[in-house]
Amino acid sequence: MIKVMFVCLGNICRSPTAQGVFSGLVKARGLDDKIFVDSSGTSNWHIGEPPDPRSVAMALERGVDLSSLRGSQVTREDFDTFDYILAMDKQNLSNLRAIAPADYTGHLDLFLRFDASSQVEEVPDPYYGGESGFIHVVDLIEAASEGLLQHIVDHKF
Repeated sequence: MIKVMFVCLGNICRSPTAQGVFSGLVKARGLDDKIFVDSSGTSNWHIGEPPDPRSVAMALERGVDLSSLRGSQVTREDFDTFDYILAMDKQNLSNLRAIAPADYTGHLDLFLRFDASSQVEEVPDPYYGGESGFIHVVDLIEAASEGLLQHIVDHKF
């Protein structure tokens, strides 16, 4: 089984949205028995909390239910478990690299690198913005999720 983890700072906006969108895509393609999806944050601010209500609402408008997800913090042990650990931005990627074991052989990178058409490298944090920021985040995540799934299918199966 291929295991994918999406990571942002608090695990209440971007990474749970990515988890939900990508999980839905995996299920729609009939690959949910081959690909496990999770999300986490580099901070411990929102452990056990549900995603931000604005993220839940924007995802639900796209047919993705995030209501069962709860915040967690990434651990060093996650590098033993996950084949792909994908950060939403450069700061979280730096935080991940700081705790990654030297012998980690999985894919540790920015999530948006899987969208070849993207003009941006980072999924912006919509927390302090309005509705348009949350819509933009879902748009970016949907495009990168397609690219990630195609990459996994092409290289792992």
